[in-house]
Formats: sequence, structure tokens, C-alpha cells
Amino acid sequence: MTPTEVMHQAMPFTALMGIEQVSSANDEVRARIAWDPNRCTSAGALHGGLLMSLADSVGATVAFLNLPEGALGTTTIESKTNFLRAVREGFVEAIARPLHVGRTTIVVDTELRDARGKLVARVTQTQAVLRS
Repeated sequence: MTPTEVMHQAMPFTALMGIEQVSSANDEVRARIAWDPNRCTSAGALHGGLLMSLADSVGATVAFLNLPEGALGTTTIESKTNFLRAVREGFVEAIARPLHVGRTTIVVDTELRDARGKLVARVTQTQAVLRS
């Protein structure tokens, strides 16, 4: 199974959005989504909610890869997004890295960059560690 197929199986919404996983390690996860007119808001810009969902999905993946022993999963409990520029062509790549890995929470920083490498948005999120 490819990394993208694993992501889509774990989070079916990522398949609906068209997310492709680029790389996956416990210190960094990368995924991208292509620009498409069906994913846009006014003036041909990718929808902000789509960008937030991309960041949330990639952040959740890196959090999952850093779960402490005995944990079952993770869920987003807080997310902060700063949008810096619109994306009207190409793709957006999300790069998620853990900032803090604790027993009860994992804090993730995610950069969203366009095809030219320009920063599109920055997302900081807190993931709760789920236990039985």
C-alpha cells in the first residue's frame, strides 16, 4: 500500500479532498493537494477551509506517529491558522512537525507552501492523546 493509500484508509476524508502524502516520519510529514477550480472560492483561490483541513490531516498524521506507548489515537482539540497568501495555481504542500510531544497532548506546527515554496499559511494545533 502506498503512503497516500494508508492515509486515505486511516482518514477517508483525505481521499475526498484529494490529498497525496509525499513523505512520512515521526519528525516530519509532508502531503500536498493540487489546485483545482472545484476546490476554490472567489477569484480562483483555493478555499481556506480546504487548506485548514489539509493542515489538520497532516498534523494529525505526525501526531499519530508520535503517540506515547499505550495510546490509541489522537484528536484535534485546538487549531490556529494564519493565512498569508492565496493559491490560484499549482499545488499546496503541507509540512507538519511536532513542537511538543507529551503524555496527554501533542503540539504540531504546520507550514503550507505553494508550488514556488512561498509560505501560504501557518497552522499550530494541539492534539489530545486518546487512551482507553
